[in-house]
Amino acid sequence: MSSKQPQASGPAGILSDAQWHNLQQAVAPLNPSQLTWVSGYLAGLAQSSPGMMAAAPAAGAVAEAKLTILYGSQTGNAKGVAEEYKAQAESAGMTVSVVNMADFKGKKLKDETHLVVIVSTHGEGDPPDDAIELHEFVGSKKAPKLDGLKYAVLGLGDSSYEFFCQTAKDFDQRLAALGGTPLLDRVECDVDYDSDVSAWSEKLTPLLKDELQNGQQNAEVVAMPGVSLTGAAANYTKKNPFSATLLESQKITGRDSVKDIRHIEVSLEDSGIQYQPGDALGVWFSNDPLMVDRLLELLALDGSQAVNVGDDSLSLRDALRNKLELTQSYPSFIKHYAEITQNTALSQLAEDRPALREYLAERQIVDIVAEHSAKIDAQALVDSLRGITPRLYSIASSQAEVEDEVHLTVALVEYDAFGQPHQGGASGFLCKRLEEGAELNVFVEKNDNFRLPEDPNTPIIMVGPGTGIAPFRAFMQEREAQEAEGKNWLFFGNPNFTQDFLYQVEWQRWVKDGLLNKISLAFSRDQQEKIYVQHRLLEQAEEVYQWLQQGAHLYVCGDANRMAKDVHDALVSIVEQQGQMTREQATEYLTDLRKAKRYQKDVY
Repeated sequence: MSSKQPQASGPAGILSDAQWHNLQQAVAPLNPSQLTWVSGYLAGLAQSSPGMMAAAPAAGAVAEAKLTILYGSQTGNAKGVAEEYKAQAESAGMTVSVVNMADFKGKKLKDETHLVVIVSTHGEGDPPDDAIELHEFVGSKKAPKLDGLKYAVLGLGDSSYEFFCQTAKDFDQRLAALGGTPLLDRVECDVDYDSDVSAWSEKLTPLLKDELQNGQQNAEVVAMPGVSLTGAAANYTKKNPFSATLLESQKITGRDSVKDIRHIEVSLEDSGIQYQPGDALGVWFSNDPLMVDRLLELLALDGSQAVNVGDDSLSLRDALRNKLELTQSYPSFIKHYAEITQNTALSQLAEDRPALREYLAERQIVDIVAEHSAKIDAQALVDSLRGITPRLYSIASSQAEVEDEVHLTVALVEYDAFGQPHQGGASGFLCKRLEEGAELNVFVEKNDNFRLPEDPNTPIIMVGPGTGIAPFRAFMQEREAQEAEGKNWLFFGNPNFTQDFLYQVEWQRWVKDGLLNKISLAFSRDQQEKIYVQHRLLEQAEEVYQWLQQGAHLYVCGDANRMAKDVHDALVSIVEQQGQMTREQATEYLTDLRKAKRYQKDVY
């Protein structure tokens, strides 16, 4: 039995007479500004409501010019900036789409008129995983002419690295070489990028608005205050973190281990926060008060003196503890500190990039000041330092198992240097300074580039030495809850079996229960010759290749500079030998796996 639908006889045959009458009554009392606002609100509903079909344009209608924002993100920062700028651009009346570079077909560039590229740089000047294919395409002979394109590029990076924002530079240069016209100069942002992004967006938005609305009669779209036109955003973010509770911090390496690795449990109770295996937890931290006191003593500064950090006024001690980066050193500090103190040696060092990188890698801010102590104004010190940025940790749990908790696997960075004890900023905070029951500010950073297969029957191979094991613990908890039939194989390595087999009891139980089909261990110091996970992969080459041929997904988590590269080289050799391919063909095989999201990395 079906109900009769009202006949559509209003404008364009879309609305019924009754709907058209009601609409006219609703909008009649509204002034032009209110009408503009309502048009934006209704447009937002049309875009965000699931299952709603957009009406076909009337015959002869001119296609509306739009802005495309492409982002390439390894840890989620570029994605977050892209989504924030989309909301700002929509509020200014633009039609906007945001697309991950991994989901964008390079040949479609020729169809774009206005493009914003927001991209991070990973490792030694490399594009993030989701940008690799597009990055290669725009630099290839297949890239189309882009004479009609107007674009802007924003890069995110870390000035401590040699190839700062290199991927953004590459996109900017290649788009220009293809005929594109930049709307404004490329902007390169350091790790504390909020103010730079804000200044960039304030310059870009009016330029784009003029471009996109020039000669058009479209009504301005204004975002409804408090309502996102892109769907419901997470309540807790990097800028609005959740105040969570530390439940447990337990050392899980042995007494004689060369590593101090902790299992951290955090309560998310009453937050409503949801995460998936593969996501990361962002942790805001405070600096060690003993280190802050030493820095104040070296510079003979009064910690109670008032200073300004951005728009906040607070004491110098509070700023150094909670607002400013002290455990990671960076070129901008050397440059500013050298200028303030008129230190010739530091000024010369700042001009020698290789020597500067080596110098910074061994020192925290307090070490630099100890070597070059000087009379300095409190506000000048603050202005020379960059803001604290949260640290991201791969989540080591599945909510199917732990519900309103989140677990981490954290290696404490602790060492002696220049006659003083040193700790990592976030690791020292989580492992040593924060007591159980205390609060910490956290948020979830989504990572859609490190996900279990949609089909639970798909086999997976996990390579995760050291703390790289964290997401794979989450994977196993999730697969167990799913009652997944897919085979699971873990490659894990650390220095010693007796001291460093992280979560040993859990992995042994999963083997006993049949959830974990294979486990290949590489304890590097248990024999004279050091053995690492890449060696175990090569030893199992035939079976690894069989699993890949059977559709297995491959995951690598851990150190980007050495381990991930060594594992990749081993995989190329495996495919080359077992598949009887050339080196080039084997490399292309792995590239195809990556494009199919069957080869995913979470490296740092």
